[in-house]
Order: sequence, then C-alpha cells, then structure tokens
Amino acid sequence: MPHATTRDDVRIYFEETGQGSPIIFLHEFAADYTNWEPQMRYFSRGHRCITYSARGYTPSDVPDGEVYTYKHFYTDALAVLDHLKIERAHLVGLSMGAYSSLQIGLNAPQRALSMTLAGVGSGSEIENLDNWRKQCRANAEQFETLGSAEVAKVTREAPSRIPFLVKDPRGHADFYAALARHDAKGSANTMRGFQGGRPSIYTMPDAIRGVVTPALIICGDEDDPCVGASLFLKKHLPAAGLAMFPKSGHVLNLEEPALFNESVERFVTLVEAGRWPMRDPRSLAAH
Repeated sequence: MPHATTRDDVRIYFEETGQGSPIIFLHEFAADYTNWEPQMRYFSRGHRCITYSARGYTPSDVPDGEVYTYKHFYTDALAVLDHLKIERAHLVGLSMGAYSSLQIGLNAPQRALSMTLAGVGSGSEIENLDNWRKQCRANAEQFETLGSAEVAKVTREAPSRIPFLVKDPRGHADFYAALARHDAKGSANTMRGFQGGRPSIYTMPDAIRGVVTPALIICGDEDDPCVGASLFLKKHLPAAGLAMFPKSGHVLNLEEPALFNESVERFVTLVEAGRWPMRDPRSLAAH
C-alpha cells in the first residue's frame, strides 16, 4: 500500500490517478480518503489527482500521543506532496480539510496553486468557542467509551447532515456506515487535538488578508455553523470567490457532486488561465 512518511514518522496512506496539473483532496472529520471518489473519477480526466487519509484514519497510521494538532494535519498534506515530488497543487478541502488548506495558504503559500474551501469554519464563533471545545472533548470521550458505530448514529442526525439524507438516503447511509468503521482512538484524538484545539479563523483576519492564493469558498445555505465563517473569509481573503449551494448542508462533495465538480472545475480552469483576479483594493478599503 502506498504511504508517505511525515516528519514525525507517521505513515499516511494515499492514492493517485490521472495526469496533468495536480489536485490534492483533503477530507473532513467524518470522512476519509474514500469519500473523494466522485471527484477522483471526474477530475482525473484532466488532472493528476491525489486523495489520502489523515493521521488517525486507517489505513494511515493511528499514532499515540498529542500529535493531532492542526499543524500536524496541514503539514501531513505537504508530506504527501513531498513524497510525490509535487511542488505545487490545487488544494480541495472540506471542513477539517478546508481548514488545513487555509493553513497551507497561511504558512506555505508557495505550495498552493489554489484553495477550494468547502464547509469551512464550524466551531469558529468566538462567543461559543469555549462551549465548542468542551463539546469536542465530550465527543472524544464518546468515541473512546462508546465506539465509532454509536457516535455515527448521533452524527448522522446533526442538522447540517439532514439535507444529504433528504436528497440521497442511499449515499447518506453509505457515508455513515463508513464513519461507523473509523478507528475510535484516531477519531477521539482528532476530535480532541484538531477539532477542539485549532484556533478560530475569526482570530486571524490580518494574516488571512495577506493570503493572495486564489480561493473558492463553497458553503451550503443550510450549513448554519459555516455560513458566517464563509462570509468572513470572503470578506478578508483578497482573491476569494464565494459559491452558496441552495438547500444544501455540510457534505457538499457527496450531497451535490455534479454542482461541486462543476464549480471547482470552473474555478481551477480560470486560475490556470490567469483569470481569477484579486479584488480591487478600493472594494477592500470599504471594509
């Protein structure tokens, strides 16, 4: 099985297919490398596509210790690119993967051709940050005591997940059956370290204003925890566009695969043609 090795000797499982400019897909907390299959099949017609499972998600390693911070997660993506000798790639991330993509834009912008930030920013509200972190710790304990199968039963009924159920009950069932098979220790560590420990995006407006990487923000209009954060990023990222998917929740790449693929493909095409401009400074000054 193909693996890349991180700086701290964690093996990251990846798959790749296709030829052309590279796209790397970064999954959300409830997913793994398999959940990008519709995008791997579609975009590999014209691109070199890479998907991987983050640390804590088999068949990648599930290490022990406090090695699940947001810094570990975004540098793991870079480790996969390094292993494949890819200098720059289009980053396509959902939720946790979108946050990691943004961190690459902040800390290693030379590695990013573009950033697609889908379902980004849940848990970022400053006024609720302490409660969010407390809930993440409680969720981690649930993974450890009840196991992934029981936690999946609760997660699948979260409000932002219901649109997926309504539109595609079969896909929804498959998605949460996969979540039920996740390594409980890895999920607990990720929930405690990444989800409950990452800085809120609302605390870094000045840094975000300095990210000139072309960005596409995608949000479902029924994904309430991400709407405000998506608008915040649109306001502060100087080369960002915002796509709001109607009657859509959190799992955008599976809930609306055709619309998602079309939106990302148009974005990547415009970026590669040099037709995704920065915002006019006069419009930024108004904010």
